[in-house]
Amino acid sequence: QVQLVESGGGLVQAGGSLRLSCAASGSTFSINGMGWYRQVPGKQRELVATIGSRGSTNYADSVKGRFTISRDNAKNSVYLQMNSLKPEDTAVYYCNADRYMFGNKYNYWGQGTQVTVSS
Repeated sequence: QVQLVESGGGLVQAGGSLRLSCAASGSTFSINGMGWYRQVPGKQRELVATIGSRGSTNYADSVKGRFTISRDNAKNSVYLQMNSLKPEDTAVYYCNADRYMFGNKYNYWGQGTQVTVSS
């Protein structure tokens, strides 16, 4: 099992910055990819950014050039630096990690952290 705990959410004005952190614990030795997703009420959870075990990254078009994902494997942590925030970035942000065991892929989620961007 893998447990994920996010931190760093909050209220910020448009144009401001926030940095989200996510720390993994438990069976972290087998974690492969990590990432951030977000969800607003009434909508599906959507991908924000992902990072592979060797550092390859993928971003949603809506955040390219503004958000940067990074990870510290020694600390079993993933981060999301969010700059030039917009009101439409307001959502609950969830940390995600996946691992492969005996040919099966397992997904793990954090509890979420609220990000609110005021106009």
